[in-house]
Amino acid sequence: MDHMFIIILYILNKKEKFYLIFFIPLYKSVAPGGIGNMKDFTGKLVLLLFVVLLFEGCLAKSYKSDKSEKSEKSDKSVTYDYSANIECEKEPPKPLYGGGILTSAEAPATVSAGGKKLLMAKSKSAPAKGSTLKVELEKDTHYALSAWLQLSKSTGDVRAILVTPDGNFNTAGMIVVQSGCWTMLKGGATSVAAGKGELFFETNVTAELMVDSMALQPFSFEEWQSHRDESIAKERKKKVKITVHGSDGKVLPDAELCLERVAKGFPLGNAMTKEILDIPEYEKWFTSRFTVATMENEMKWYSTEYDQNQELYEIPDKMLALAEKYNISVRGHNVFWDDQSKQMDWVSKLSVPQLKKAMAKRLKNVVSRYAGKLIHWDVLNENLHYSFFEDKLGKDASAEVFKEVGKLDDKPILFMNEYNTIEEPNDAAPLPTKYLAKLKQIQSYPGNSKLKYGIGLESHFDTPNIPYVRGSLDTLAKANVPIWLTEIDVRKGPKQVEYLEEVMREGFAHPGVKGIVLWGAWHAKECYVMCLTDKNFKNLPVGDVIDKLITEWKAVPKDAKTNDKGVFEAELFHGEYNVTVKHKSLKDPLVHTVNLDSKSEATIKAKE
Repeated sequence: MDHMFIIILYILNKKEKFYLIFFIPLYKSVAPGGIGNMKDFTGKLVLLLFVVLLFEGCLAKSYKSDKSEKSEKSDKSVTYDYSANIECEKEPPKPLYGGGILTSAEAPATVSAGGKKLLMAKSKSAPAKGSTLKVELEKDTHYALSAWLQLSKSTGDVRAILVTPDGNFNTAGMIVVQSGCWTMLKGGATSVAAGKGELFFETNVTAELMVDSMALQPFSFEEWQSHRDESIAKERKKKVKITVHGSDGKVLPDAELCLERVAKGFPLGNAMTKEILDIPEYEKWFTSRFTVATMENEMKWYSTEYDQNQELYEIPDKMLALAEKYNISVRGHNVFWDDQSKQMDWVSKLSVPQLKKAMAKRLKNVVSRYAGKLIHWDVLNENLHYSFFEDKLGKDASAEVFKEVGKLDDKPILFMNEYNTIEEPNDAAPLPTKYLAKLKQIQSYPGNSKLKYGIGLESHFDTPNIPYVRGSLDTLAKANVPIWLTEIDVRKGPKQVEYLEEVMREGFAHPGVKGIVLWGAWHAKECYVMCLTDKNFKNLPVGDVIDKLITEWKAVPKDAKTNDKGVFEAELFHGEYNVTVKHKSLKDPLVHTVNLDSKSEATIKAKE
């Protein structure tokens, strides 16, 4: 008779353990020696199994330890720090994230001023000019950079450069730095390759640059998105409670609820053109998506008074009426544009007294005409890059314009509207610190302290540096006024759709951002940079991604029902909702509008 024995092979990998069981006929092995040899073999087999089980215990212990270490590592995922500082401090605070990867980075052997080492864990402030810090970078990782900087003399612009393993020199941030106190830089850059990198600073003045409390914190793309999700849950959603009663006043358990957000919530808009007045398809496409509108050109001075003393407001009046019909809020764009090239010939030729008179007339006519009807005014467009009015009328001209707009209409938030503050870290003119300095100058002008201010960031992107965007928004948010991304577009290219989605998500998630307006105004001939639809108002790929985000940012729970106490609880995006209630006791569904933008509880009751 053939004899069958079981040999068990134990295998353990990093994820799972399992057994392979082999049934092996052994009669040929034991036949020559008979039963005696068979008993001897059986004893050896039992000993072998004992050794295997002992080995299993050791491996299992090792495996458990390995899993525990990985679990502990994942549990220690670093939360993004949105804090910033816009004051010039006598002493720098401790570095964010404990320094991040810089606590163990390879510092230069020596630098000037006594040969102090740079950025060693226990070192004091050290001169950074001419010094390069060696860092090990990971693939597909965002790096948040922060540092406190000071110059030995004078005031100048300081740029932080992160050289990634692919050889790219990435500007991770640029700020204005002075002597005698410490200024905080926030920014960052992305590494798409793994390997050695370098970090260094440069300045445009002849002075010794000092750096302290520096941090470079890595975040995987997944971690970066998780920060957004956390911020969205905190800033854009709230826990709500809806109680449903029947006509007899008793609560209705197991009632089915269908929710649809119909108004309010996070403001999302787009630029529109006068062509919307004549094309029903354009009107339908626009008004079914956006809650905010900016007239692309129709309110600008050169559109309403191209020829002196011949003012034309018929088109912006009609566009405003159309927006009001659909309960769409309108941003006033703009009172004045500081660019010399955007002035009409007759304005450029005016004397100082004549210019003051023309400006007073423009202010009175356009601001008074739309008083109480606009949520914002872009009071001055691009006056960090340009200075037409200040060159003509003096350094207080900008502040005076804000003052006059506030007198004529105290309802709208008043903005400086500027480009490249978050989209281009190499443009020194509109740096976040320079934007805030200009805003402070305007706020401190006599009579301006009680005006309502906003920060307007045009956001015309080519290739966005997402960590720099977030760090810059952190800095700007310290002004404690609402930030709006006022003219978002992305230049056409192979990654246009991807970049647009990233910018939109970054803006929507940031705690300081209170609204977003796209710069995708439709034109029959050609859009400015980015068309969302074709000529038949069928979405292009960038239009599809906007629709995807709109749907995502107003999503509601499916199969919603009240509990045994007639209560439905959920976490919803801010907004106003139509709620349809169905219940076996109701002859017809209940339809009720509830405002969950400012309130967190609502009661729906059937009529008697």
